[in-house]
Amino acid sequence: MKRHFRNIILIGMAGAGKSTIGPLLAAQTGCTYVDTDQLIARDQGRPIQEVLDRLGPAGFSRLEDRILLSLQLRDHVIATGGSAVYCRAGMRHLQATGIVVLLEAELDTLRQRVNNPDSRGLVNPAGESFARLYRNRLPLYRHYADLTVATSGVGPEEVCREILAGLSRVFPHGQQWT
Repeated sequence: MKRHFRNIILIGMAGAGKSTIGPLLAAQTGCTYVDTDQLIARDQGRPIQEVLDRLGPAGFSRLEDRILLSLQLRDHVIATGGSAVYCRAGMRHLQATGIVVLLEAELDTLRQRVNNPDSRGLVNPAGESFARLYRNRLPLYRHYADLTVATSGVGPEEVCREILAGLSRVFPHGQQWT
């Protein structure tokens, strides 16, 4: 088996469904759920948007990388912030501890789900439009993903079923996730 620990790591753009799918998937697999944005906010004692405003994109990425590298978890569903893919060391660490699942949504779906990107803690180093940020991040998401599941036009329960089916293909010899 390629992984030492059984974690499911969710990556994807803001609005892809990580915070919605994560708790449902954890309940279905018997894993514990953790959201790295919540860990960052707790570490800094302030909401994620305030952390980003205070540190700026570069400082936020350094903090996010430190938080990702500090995770020593087993049997967790880990929902990452959309900018986690900027943290090379942190992403390599997560890849070594579990299966990375990209929750991929179409741009129009993301726009509908993300009402106000300026209040979501959306790391946007170059101040790009939401569409350009999406296009620039997509190759990074795909680079790190072991499994990709579409979330546009699909309910949370169906997304969880797709993830579990994908995990069964990744672990065909007796690994049980349900």
